[in-house]
Amino acid sequence: MLGLRRSDFGPGFIFGAATAAYQIEGGQTDGRGPSIWDSFASTPGNVLGGDTGAVACDHYHRWPEDLDLVRDGGFDAYRFSFAWPRLLPDGTGTPNGKGLAFYDRLIDGMLERGIKPFATLYHWDLPSPLQDRGGWANRDVAAWFADYAALVARHFGDRLWGLATINEPWCVAFLSHYLGKHAPGLRDIRATARAMHHVLLAHGTGLAALREAGVKNLGIVLNLEKAEPASAAAEDALAAGLWDGVFNRWFLGGVLKARYPADIVERFGTNLPDRWEDDLELIGRPLDWCGINYYTRALMKHAPEAGALPFARVDGPLETTESGWEIYPEGLLSLLQRVWDEYPRVPLYITENGMADVPGVDDPRRTRFYADHLEAVRQARQAGVDIRGYFAWSLLDNFEWAEGYAKRFGLVEVDFASQKRTPRASYRAFQAMLTDR
Repeated sequence: MLGLRRSDFGPGFIFGAATAAYQIEGGQTDGRGPSIWDSFASTPGNVLGGDTGAVACDHYHRWPEDLDLVRDGGFDAYRFSFAWPRLLPDGTGTPNGKGLAFYDRLIDGMLERGIKPFATLYHWDLPSPLQDRGGWANRDVAAWFADYAALVARHFGDRLWGLATINEPWCVAFLSHYLGKHAPGLRDIRATARAMHHVLLAHGTGLAALREAGVKNLGIVLNLEKAEPASAAAEDALAAGLWDGVFNRWFLGGVLKARYPADIVERFGTNLPDRWEDDLELIGRPLDWCGINYYTRALMKHAPEAGALPFARVDGPLETTESGWEIYPEGLLSLLQRVWDEYPRVPLYITENGMADVPGVDDPRRTRFYADHLEAVRQARQAGVDIRGYFAWSLLDNFEWAEGYAKRFGLVEVDFASQKRTPRASYRAFQAMLTDR
């Protein structure tokens, strides 16, 4: 059990479970267009085992069963994402009526079950025709995204409880354009610097389009890590500071202060787009809330061979998940307090938190992980941080990006051969806490 009660988090606190379109939907039919993850996953060597999201959890057809799991677990809300290529197969232009109808069914299904729809516009599945035109390295992506946001606002905005523009812009820009580990799989500092700016510019244009359409309760979802030096050496402290800059401060500063960190601007130099400063006012317009995804810390060392950003990640001594990520709930507490103390204050949500564990329905380590991180959230709230909700990642085992189906994050186990869903002990622990059973 989790050892906590719903009442420990105060009245009105939202508990939810989270997923993302490409990771669970499958259903690459009914007019859905191709995405950058389709091509990336189909390229040998990019994804463990050659796995793709072509079928995933078949949520496109099995969504009623999955929403029943959300409801029966006692969760208040379901965090999901719209698939841009399902709604706009070419990225722009004529919408796909069957895609619109799918999300109509899904959202109405949530409302019928008393579940709050907590949506994300973009969780990494950029339509391939837009990548053909430069993708996130092309400034035009901000206008494409605004048009997409306006489409979602017109069709679904009045039924959504909350809406995020972008999920984890660090992954969209840095992981995918500098480290090359996610689609589109580039390793280019110029493309990275431009994507780092354009993803936030798209957030700004998308937010403006949503506000103009009257959509309420708008935010963005940032993944944060506690960056710590691998040793007491000054060079390692510098490396940790640079990692903190590209991972945390760039995005927090951009959206909450309309300001980028000077040390990272200097490192990117002329690779940044011309007149990028002129966009900061739009990027930093007020939010209704900010989502934080938290999984682990980053232990960093100086790596002069790494060029303009001389850092490298090292393994730490703590217990790790099946992803090799250190389990560090203290980092969540520290980050929550830091965001609250150092940045303009907006309500916060933990929009993802969870761990990959071994297969099977008995998962005491995952249950303990959730208990320890929920306790960190409780302590942060007690210290005065305005945290209004917590979403467990993930509702289901799913396509875990470059790790394919090897890493299992689900509260619910999925047999990918039969698509049978089996709630794990961690799901039952949440159910007991949230339903007071």
